[in-house]
Amino acid sequence: MPYLSLPAWQSKAKAVVLLSVLSLAACSDPPAQGPGGMKVPVSVVTVQPQPAQVTVDLPGRISALQDAQVRARVSGIVDAINFEQGSNVKAGQLLFTIDPAPYQAVRDQAAAQLQRAQADARAAQLLADRYSRLVKERAVSQQEYDNATSAAAQARAAVASAKAALQAAEIDLGYTKVTSPIDGRIGKAYVTEGALVSAAQATLLADVQAFDRVYVDITRSTTQLAQLRKAIADGVLKQSADGSAQVRVILEDGAEHTQAGKLLFSGVSVDPSTGQVNLRAEVDNPDQTLLPGMYVRARIDQGVDEQALLVPQQAVRRDANGDSSLMVVKDETVSAVPVTVGPVLKGQYLITSGVQAGDVVIVEGFQKIRPGAPVAAMPWKPAGQGDPAASGTGGGNTSTSPQPAGTPSRGQSAD
Repeated sequence: MPYLSLPAWQSKAKAVVLLSVLSLAACSDPPAQGPGGMKVPVSVVTVQPQPAQVTVDLPGRISALQDAQVRARVSGIVDAINFEQGSNVKAGQLLFTIDPAPYQAVRDQAAAQLQRAQADARAAQLLADRYSRLVKERAVSQQEYDNATSAAAQARAAVASAKAALQAAEIDLGYTKVTSPIDGRIGKAYVTEGALVSAAQATLLADVQAFDRVYVDITRSTTQLAQLRKAIADGVLKQSADGSAQVRVILEDGAEHTQAGKLLFSGVSVDPSTGQVNLRAEVDNPDQTLLPGMYVRARIDQGVDEQALLVPQQAVRRDANGDSSLMVVKDETVSAVPVTVGPVLKGQYLITSGVQAGDVVIVEGFQKIRPGAPVAAMPWKPAGQGDPAASGTGGGNTSTSPQPAGTPSRGQSAD
């Protein structure tokens, strides 16, 4: 049918348009995730053995070097409280005054009894001296002389007893003025003026604690202790020549206490209820930032590992079960390697098993990779090194801007 045929010039135009579309399609870039996709750039470090001071963080509790409970040693009514609660006090400083009137009366009575006993003793001694002359002249019998000397001795004993009673009365009178037994900080007063305190019940009046130096009481499992001993015996860890261990206190906010302490002893017995061993460290506390009863973490030096394998903290990945792994580059491809993670040493994890010296570990660039993916490895640079304006997508620098607590760093997914 001739009327259905297209003119020759229209047919040529259609052919030109079709060829142009096919040419543009052939020249366009292939998609990044297509077959045989591009290599993803990642930042890596090569694991190399290096000497490292191995530490362990253990839970601990602060206790005062001296902790004195001020208690009533005589019964009576509290007349006055002579200190400011929460202040520092000195040894011998007056804290409480208990009504001294009845004890003053007892003391005066004891003093009077001593005077009477001394008078009786003088009379008895004079009589004994007189009889000693008369018995030689046979003016008195030997029995009378013996009775006189015995009476003099009894009088001297009565004087000694009266002196002791006076001393006891003076001691009780002195106890009406309650003083601080040590230098330290006093807490609240457990009684008020007008309260009745009892010596029989040893009524607690206040607490005074000295904590310019403090103890850190630490617990450690027997399993950890056995592992440490095995590592030292196998030569993996080397301790100092004197065997001493330094202790640093980590506060609740993660800050480190300014003063380092020393480990005093390691418990020689195991607590049967917990299966743990008790340790105690002593730490200087000049600013009194460590308060008795405070819970802290004690970082204890265990020894030096001469062949430690360390990786940046952000390189360690954790799954939903809490198992740790590293992304290792082998033959320009990624593989996930399960690892055992030890303590954090200066911002790096100590890897105890799973990797070997010379392994290439990915530190940044996890977002676009998975096991088996091809990657282009480049050296990782910690924050603050290299070009600050470098891009973080697989690059060597990390952002130095602060992040909210719990926010993963760039190149690291949330665990």
